[in-house]
Amino acid sequence: MDDEIAKFIRRVNPPRVVIDNEVCKNVTVIKVDSANKHGILLEVVQVLTDLNLTIKKAYISSDGGWFMDVFNVTDQDGNKVTDEIVLGYIRKSLGPDDSSCYSPRSTIGVKQSVDFTVIELTGTDRPGLLSELCAVLTDLQCNVVNAEIWTHRAKAAAVLQVTDEETCSAVTDLERLSQIRKLLGYVLTGGSRSRRSCEPKTTVSSSLDETYADRKLHQLMFADRDYDEWENNVGDDEDKSGRVVPDVDVSNLHDLDYSVVMIRCKDRPKLLFDTVFTLTDMKYGVSHASIDAQGPEAYQEYYIRHTDGSPVKSEAERQRVIKCLKAAIQRRVSEGLKLELCTSDRVGLLSDVTRIFRENSLTVTRAEVKTKGGKALNTFYVKDASGYKVDAKTIDAIREVIGQTILQVKGGNTEVKPSSQESQTRFLFGVFKSRSFVNFGLIRS
Repeated sequence: MDDEIAKFIRRVNPPRVVIDNEVCKNVTVIKVDSANKHGILLEVVQVLTDLNLTIKKAYISSDGGWFMDVFNVTDQDGNKVTDEIVLGYIRKSLGPDDSSCYSPRSTIGVKQSVDFTVIELTGTDRPGLLSELCAVLTDLQCNVVNAEIWTHRAKAAAVLQVTDEETCSAVTDLERLSQIRKLLGYVLTGGSRSRRSCEPKTTVSSSLDETYADRKLHQLMFADRDYDEWENNVGDDEDKSGRVVPDVDVSNLHDLDYSVVMIRCKDRPKLLFDTVFTLTDMKYGVSHASIDAQGPEAYQEYYIRHTDGSPVKSEAERQRVIKCLKAAIQRRVSEGLKLELCTSDRVGLLSDVTRIFRENSLTVTRAEVKTKGGKALNTFYVKDASGYKVDAKTIDAIREVIGQTILQVKGGNTEVKPSSQESQTRFLFGVFKSRSFVNFGLIRS
């Protein structure tokens, strides 16, 4: 009955999307008006985030039965959004005509689901974990075509999309799926079947549900209670690992029955999505909000109520909201040196690359793996496993083995000049499969 009422309201009051490139000098203004429902703000932010748009400012009002948003956005280069394909997709996605026949996702880099097996993993993080997981999948004749891996507060979560090596499609054999689940779970326990200090979770399915990978990663880490590690000591600017702690506060406006959430932190891509998703997933509705991310810092102010209509009811609930928002902000923070790999995809590629990292005492703190047109486009954030700054000589050695033109250093203080005699075929033909890296004198024992 509720669904039918919602459909009726949508027909009577269809959503309206207005995109204006004239009113502001440096940004594109997007206005969205529609009937209100729980989670609608997240839907709008998700569409803009998927298009890699930067939200500079936003004003949200959704008290009562109507939802009104204004977003000031730019593209990744800081320019107005003028691509008609992108603008058309925004109108179709957020407007009254949400017909699936208009789908430029392949043009703008957001792919539709393909035939693969989805693997979700959570457990305790440790150096070399990703390498071990990828090695198991390679031994099981599985190719990782897409993946996102996050680490936070000694926790690790991953969403992997894999295909069968022979058929290049999803793994459907139930016995084989059970074996994949069993062996990956064994790796997550650190090789000890009796280890119960942190129960790992492994989920294997043959289809992709509607939840996006970043939503799922937030949910996996939330379920693993990574937010419990936060200590909310007033005045603390850094956590135990030396990272800057986001400033989050929650207070009640008793005369208006709102709770006010104030966030101040360093700005980064997808920050707004992460905070809005966390509030929505915790069953809070955003009645009003103001977002300002025009400088290096982002300021977010939310007026929220629980879906039962009440504000935050207790100090314990208040502390939980603060901890969960801090964790959500920090999960996607990129720690370490950024490395980008671009080469022809093949089975075992990710296993080989992460093994090289592990043998050079590097640990992966975050990774994004994509396959497009037969090319592997991978991004890794790595740190020295002992906690020290990554040695430039270590990066030199790794790039010498993988290929100077295949593995690029992005950001950080490590600068490596490409060799004029570099051969691009060294990595492609898998020379490291037949020789030990110790023989090259590049790997620490």
